[in-house]
Amino acid sequence: MPDVAMRSLAHDQGTLDWVGMNEIRLPVRIQDGAEICEVIGSVQIYVDLLDPKAKGIHMSRLYVLLDEAARSRTFSPASVQHFLKQMLDSHKDVSSRAFFEISFERPLRRAALVTENAGWGSYPAAIRGIRSTTDSIVELCFTVKYSSTCPASAALARQSIQEQFEHDFEQSSTVEPTRVKQWLGSTEGIVATPHGQRSKADITVRLSDQSEKLPLKELINRVEDALKTPVQTAVKREDEQAFAVLNGQNPMFCEDASRRLKQTLDEAPGLLDFLVRVEHFESLHAHNVVSWVAKGVPGGLQANPTRT
Repeated sequence: MPDVAMRSLAHDQGTLDWVGMNEIRLPVRIQDGAEICEVIGSVQIYVDLLDPKAKGIHMSRLYVLLDEAARSRTFSPASVQHFLKQMLDSHKDVSSRAFFEISFERPLRRAALVTENAGWGSYPAAIRGIRSTTDSIVELCFTVKYSSTCPASAALARQSIQEQFEHDFEQSSTVEPTRVKQWLGSTEGIVATPHGQRSKADITVRLSDQSEKLPLKELINRVEDALKTPVQTAVKREDEQAFAVLNGQNPMFCEDASRRLKQTLDEAPGLLDFLVRVEHFESLHAHNVVSWVAKGVPGGLQANPTRT
């Protein structure tokens, strides 16, 4: 049967940076530490087109390779690089670079802070690889959502409470502890509360392409431990109270969150590079606040505000 896509053009028509497919949805297996996770992935898959006289690439070859790989292997940094090599081998006459990315949701069981309840957290993640004739890269991306209480707002709330206390008790030479306790539990006493907001950290880490497993769960746990206020799943009143205490003990600007994450990722083993983007969805302002920080590897990952 004739293959119009592979017809050689009479004149040079120029090269193309990437050609392929995206939003291919299929079940895949991910090697996360010692655990194999079965998830529904959304895949991007591309090669470059270097032959200026080639009309197109072998699109069906890439799809068949992907389908076979999804059925027969568990994806890790090493297996992603092996798959990229297969992509290039299938287009050795027209391509010198290959790109592959799987986006998915990583479910993790999360216990409540105090009670025996638990629920499922879902963490957006992606593993991507790029391979050329001279270089190979594997990156893991994931997002962690958390709560952030504004330190400035907390200080202003405390000041307002102090002023209200002074106003309410200025006529008293002595104050009984029981009366103070009642005052502290009243809306007349606690006249102000700090504002907080849901926040997120988008993290990209670069891994050795020889690794046989992803450190996804390990890194999520590390990030949540550093932030201390990850969003919760099942909560009773006791859990909500504990969460309020955690927020009160860990007020943070976006700059504080970024520095916490840089420190914990600097201490994480096996990371060649990393990039952190923190965003706080302001409850005071109509705009959000954002902070970026990278590991600082020469020629490595860098903050790029043009790509959110």
